[in-house]
Amino acid sequence: MLKRFRLSELIILSLAVFLIFVSEYYYLVLKDHDRAIFMGLWPPTMILFLVYLNLKKQQ
Repeated sequence: MLKRFRLSELIILSLAVFLIFVSEYYYLVLKDHDRAIFMGLWPPTMILFLVYLNLKKQQ
């Protein structure tokens, strides 16, 4: 299954998952809600960028 993904796609996806966990850490453990929300906005942006690159590659 992992053969269908390129290395750059795996890096972006793993970084997005990592940032979700870091955001949860800031929110739940450190109680820094503003920073957690700011960091939590990055994974959807990164995944949208990944979708854009895949659509661009298909054309």
